[in-house]
Amino acid sequence: MARYVTFGEVMLRLKPPGFERFLQSPFLEASFGGAEANVAVGLAHFNCDVAFVSLIVPNPVGDQCIAELQRHGVDTSHISRKGNRLGIYFLESGATQRPSSIIYDRAGSGMSSVRQGDVPWEEVFKGASWFHISGITPALSASAAEVSLEAVNTARASGVTVSCDLNYRKKLWQYGKQPHEVMREIVQHADVVVGNEEDYQRSISMKVEVDVEGGSLDAAVYDKLTAGVFERFANLRAAAVTLRSSHSASYNSWQAVLRTKERFFVSKRYEIQPIVDRVGSGDAFAAGLIFGLDTGLPDGDALEFATAAGCLKHSIPGDFPVLSVDEVRSLASGGGSGRIQR
Repeated sequence: MARYVTFGEVMLRLKPPGFERFLQSPFLEASFGGAEANVAVGLAHFNCDVAFVSLIVPNPVGDQCIAELQRHGVDTSHISRKGNRLGIYFLESGATQRPSSIIYDRAGSGMSSVRQGDVPWEEVFKGASWFHISGITPALSASAAEVSLEAVNTARASGVTVSCDLNYRKKLWQYGKQPHEVMREIVQHADVVVGNEEDYQRSISMKVEVDVEGGSLDAAVYDKLTAGVFERFANLRAAAVTLRSSHSASYNSWQAVLRTKERFFVSKRYEIQPIVDRVGSGDAFAAGLIFGLDTGLPDGDALEFATAAGCLKHSIPGDFPVLSVDEVRSLASGGGSGRIQR
């Protein structure tokens, strides 16, 4: 059985109930989330053997975080109990014309202080077939960037397939490095890269002109973009772009493209209305693409599976993509009426 490894920060997520504003009422819903943890949970629900690697504070909040990952079937044996705190993010869910808003409170978290030598990578990658990381982890601090590069280097040397979700986060790049200075080097060690149009622009300086606020997206633009990515990074096996048209906070169109060395693929388009929770939809897509590519699905089918997984995540509260293979396959093959399954 294939073994998957993801590496990153998991945070405490605090959110007002429903679509309330921050502290409109004196309640916050608590859960956990973070890009690479979300991917790990997604793969676990696809019945994959997956381990999540991180540094998590040794206190009761950290205990509950690890217990939650374990509840979803994620191997937490490579998590180190270090650091002074668990990072937090506050989410206010938008609706109609009011956008969602996120506030980070993660300075000084265990993962932001990770150092080379904290993770025994050669041991972690024993028996592993796939390693996933995102651009969020190297954005946390200079030392986290060094460990991220250490991880992808060791993975490649160990014969492990590497995927990277570019995941540009403007609020996190605060330690003096520009994203492209770090991310280009990481992508040079990757086999598969994923992102949206802003991720490709901001993280690895690829040019793309597109109106993401409009109602349509031109696939030819992304054909050109991904061709340029392959020219710059000859090591890649596949490059995917998620395409989102934001009509409002409650209504998005969702689609994706995939370039391999052989072909360029365009997925079907989904109209998602109303959105329950869009946070983690890109991570659900990444988990779906990893699963599809690594389990032998034809490349076009792997793209459809990933796009359907990302679409379905919009219907699930919380960060984690709690989806089964059968549910995703049903939507990818033309289901999706929402009729009760009896």
